[in-house]
Amino acid sequence: MSYGIPAAEPSAQIPVCPRHPDRPAYVRCQRCGLPACPDCQRAAAVGFQCVDCVNESKRATPAVKTVYGGAVATGKPLVTFGIIALCALFYLLQWLIPGQTVYKNLAFASVFAIPEYGAFEPWRMLTSAFLHSREFIPHIVLNMYSLWIFGQVLEPLLGRIRFLTVYLLSAIGGSVGYLLLTPVMPPTGVVGASGAIFGLFGAMLVVQRHRGGDTRQLWVLMAINGVIGFMVPQIAWQAHLGGLVTGALCAAVIAYAPRGRRQGLLHAGGMVLVLVLLIAAWAFRMTTA
Repeated sequence: MSYGIPAAEPSAQIPVCPRHPDRPAYVRCQRCGLPACPDCQRAAAVGFQCVDCVNESKRATPAVKTVYGGAVATGKPLVTFGIIALCALFYLLQWLIPGQTVYKNLAFASVFAIPEYGAFEPWRMLTSAFLHSREFIPHIVLNMYSLWIFGQVLEPLLGRIRFLTVYLLSAIGGSVGYLLLTPVMPPTGVVGASGAIFGLFGAMLVVQRHRGGDTRQLWVLMAINGVIGFMVPQIAWQAHLGGLVTGALCAAVIAYAPRGRRQGLLHAGGMVLVLVLLIAAWAFRMTTA
């Protein structure tokens, strides 16, 4: 007859992890004092904290905001790179898809009398900003370079959402400016991110003045680009001006809105107001054409 040694019963004194009751936990959270298994431990300034305490601390800590109320975005300017990638993708599609299909479906042209570009498709005012001249490579190169330069500065300052909003509204503003300032719309499509880029010029000018920075180089840059727009044919200076004014208005909303808990709401309301003004200008042009 053999006698075996019975298995030891688990002691009721062995601490277990509240999140994983089947696991012994001999390390206690420095904050709440509850035991935590290795999977639930997070390094703290002294010892460890449990996952629940770390998450609660994150929720209780106020989000870090930029000087203009946007969420602080560390690392690379992802929105800027995303816009550049999207423009590059559409540029590639213009070469890959035959028959200028992309151009004819997304370019901004007269909404009055050009059937091949769509009789009533106002969204082209935005989509055209992601297209560029297929044959003239410097068109996309210069625009994307400018976007990269200004995006690296403005995106961290404004926050990603506000920066994207300024860019998109400026793109629409460029198309509206072209529509308002062109008495007779040419029978061709208009493409390019220049209106949105000039919107970043205007936004940077307002931000620099608000921060007390030197704006002379910006004025020189805008003057040079403005002269080029008037002297070089097939450059829509009207879109440049429309984007510049729209970008400056958007930045003024962001920079001069009173600070406080409702700052984000004021920013959103101001952006909506800018959009409404653009829609009103477009509607006015439609009714008087």
